[in-house]
Amino acid sequence: MKVLRQFYNYYLSEDKDLARRMYALLGFVPANLYLFKLAFFHKSSAHIQDTPLHNNERLEYLGDAVLGTVVAEYLFKKYPISDEGFLTKMRSKIVKRKMLNDLASDMGLDFLLNEYNTTRLSSSMLGNAFEALIGAIYLDRGYRGTRRFIVRKVLRKYLDIHGLETFDDNFKSQLLEWCQKHGKEAEFKVVSRFKHDKRDRFKVAVIVAGEKISIAEDYNKKSAEQSASEKALLQMGVLAEDENE
Repeated sequence: MKVLRQFYNYYLSEDKDLARRMYALLGFVPANLYLFKLAFFHKSSAHIQDTPLHNNERLEYLGDAVLGTVVAEYLFKKYPISDEGFLTKMRSKIVKRKMLNDLASDMGLDFLLNEYNTTRLSSSMLGNAFEALIGAIYLDRGYRGTRRFIVRKVLRKYLDIHGLETFDDNFKSQLLEWCQKHGKEAEFKVVSRFKHDKRDRFKVAVIVAGEKISIAEDYNKKSAEQSASEKALLQMGVLAEDENE
């Protein structure tokens, strides 16, 4: 039955173009093609009803959990003698929002988002769609199929895992260390807290030696502090642009 559904989706469905694009991207034809279309529907688009059943938020929630589990398992097996601290840091580097946004861009998910949405794309929409895609794959193929896709088509294809081992992406820690070394005091101040897409969003400023150096915002305070710290390090010349690419 599943094979017949895949055949129909690839050759006869009105969404056969999507089925073929998914085959090129994923390496298989989805049986439940609706899930994969839904993965690219953002709630901000005018033509989509504002309900959890008509946007990708539920799939994003599921994909986030599955992705974290698969990455944790992959790292556990890849680094059999590494401690929990190292594994946790590596997982954080892989599943952090900026990394997911970049992965989605490299995979060409922006083209699919543009096709199914009427609103202007933001970088966060890319990462959200990537997680929603993982959720769709999990429902269509199960855990083993999802793990195979993430490991073979994402981790091994798009990520430099060994490069991540030595890459320090804790910009707040780097900033505090630099300030301590140079006898300067660093302060993180929440400039504002507001609602965006029905979620709390934080705007944080970095103040070094009494001078406001940078401002950044995100959906949680820690992420905003990290982004603001990165901007501050760049602004002060401590971090070069190419070091962070």
